[in-house]
Amino acid sequence: MEQYGYGMIGLGTMGSNLVLNMSDKGFAVAGYDKKTVQVESLNSLSEGRRIKAFDTIEEFVSSLSSPRIIMLLVPAGPIVDAVVFELKSLLSEHDLIIDCGNSHFSDTQKRTEKLLQEGLHFMGIGISGGETGARFGASIMPGGDKTAYARIGPMLEAIAAKVNDHPCVAYMGTGAAGHYVKMVHNGIEYAIMQLISETYHLLKKYAGLSDTELHNVYEKWNKGKLKSFLVEITSAIFLQEEENSKEKIINFISDTAHQKGTGAWMSKDAMDIQQPIPSIDAAVSQRAISSMKIQRIAAENLVPKKDALFTGNKMDYIDQLEDALYFATVIAYTQGLSMLNQASVVHKYNINIATVASVWRGGCIIRAAILEDIRAVYESEPDLQNLLLSKLFSEKLQKLKNPLKIIVTSGIQNNIPLPAFGATIAYYDSYHCGWLPANLLQAQRDFFGAHTYERLDKPGIFHTNWNQTIQ
Repeated sequence: MEQYGYGMIGLGTMGSNLVLNMSDKGFAVAGYDKKTVQVESLNSLSEGRRIKAFDTIEEFVSSLSSPRIIMLLVPAGPIVDAVVFELKSLLSEHDLIIDCGNSHFSDTQKRTEKLLQEGLHFMGIGISGGETGARFGASIMPGGDKTAYARIGPMLEAIAAKVNDHPCVAYMGTGAAGHYVKMVHNGIEYAIMQLISETYHLLKKYAGLSDTELHNVYEKWNKGKLKSFLVEITSAIFLQEEENSKEKIINFISDTAHQKGTGAWMSKDAMDIQQPIPSIDAAVSQRAISSMKIQRIAAENLVPKKDALFTGNKMDYIDQLEDALYFATVIAYTQGLSMLNQASVVHKYNINIATVASVWRGGCIIRAAILEDIRAVYESEPDLQNLLLSKLFSEKLQKLKNPLKIIVTSGIQNNIPLPAFGATIAYYDSYHCGWLPANLLQAQRDFFGAHTYERLDKPGIFHTNWNQTIQ
C-alpha cells in the first residue's frame, strides 16, 4: 500500500478543499470519512494526484507513514473527543493529531495535556478563510508543542495565503494559543460585521440610499482606508440579484442573525481575565436581539414612530460615516489584540502580537489594509499594551473622533440603534479618562458588602463603618 505523509479526517467542504490544496503543493494525503459520499467524491478527484480516501479508519491509519500526522476537520466538542478516542488504539508514540476545527481553547488545552501523557502529540490550529481559503490559501494559526510545529511548518507555509510572498502562517504560542488566537479573530470579525451593518442601517433607513447607491458607497470605501475583505463582500452583496428576477436578494433575507458561539466564548473569557471588549460584546448581544423577531415587531407596534429622512449633504454624511467606521474598526482590533496580549500572560501562551497581525493580513475574514499599520506598530513596540497608546493611532483617531460623534448622535436622534458604534466611543472616552467614577462603586461595594477599597493618599486596603442607617 502506498504511504501518505498526511492524513485528513473529515472530508466535508473544508477538509476536502484542504486535501486538494495540499496535493497541489506536492504533498501526499490520505483522507477518511464515515460518509461514503464524501469518500467517493474525493476519490473522483484523485486522478493525477497523490491522494486517496478511505471509509475505514484502520485502512486510513495504515496508509500513513510513521510517525503519523493526522489532521481533523470535524465539528467541535464531543465529536473531536470521539475521533481521538477511536484513533488512540491505532497510533504509536510520537504520532501527531491536529485539530483544525473551531474548538474551544480550554478543550484544546485539556486534550494536549492528556495526550502528551499517553505519548501522543496534539495541536490546535485555527484556520480562517472559509472554503475558498482552504482550497487556495488561508490564514493559519497553529499553537502547541513547538517541536511538533516544526514537523508541519513547511506544509502549512506552502498551503497558506501569501502577502508580499510571505505566508500567512506562523507559530502562535504554546498550549491552546492557536485556537485562542482564532477565537479572538472571530470576535473581531463579529464587531466589524456589526459595525458595517450599522452603517447600512443609517444609509438605508436614514439617508435613503438605494441598493445600487449602497454598492457604490462600499465599493468606494474599499478603495480607500477601509480596504478589506468584509467591506469588499458587502459591496458585492448589493449587486446580487434574486434568481430569475431583477430584485436584489438582500431584500429577501430575514433580519435574524445566527452565531456558532466563538463570539460568546470571547466575551466570556474577556470577563474572566478582566479585559474590556465592549464593541465585541455589543455585536454578540445584537445578534441575540436580532433573533427576537416576533418580540421586536410587537414592541415596535407599541411605540409611535416617525421616520426622519436625511435633509443635509449626503456626500458629506457618507464621508463622516467612512471616518467613523475606520475609527470603530481600529477600536475593534484594539480591543481584540489587547485581550490577546493579556490572555498570553494569563494562559502563558507567549504570543507575539506583531506576528498575529502579520498572519491576519491575508487569507482570513478580517484581512484588511489597516493590519499592515497595526503589524508595524507592534513590531516597533513589542511591549505595547494597547494600540491607543501608540503615537500613530492616537493621532489618527483624535482627528476622526468628531465624525464618530456626529454619526452616533444621528442614530440616537433618529431611533436607529448603533450599539457597536456607541460602545466604541464609550470605550475610547473611558480609556482616555484619567478619572472615572469607580470610587463611588467601591464605596457602594464597601457599604453593602464590606468589600474594602484602596485610597489615593496612602497605600493599603481599607474598610469604613458607614454611619448612615438605611431602612
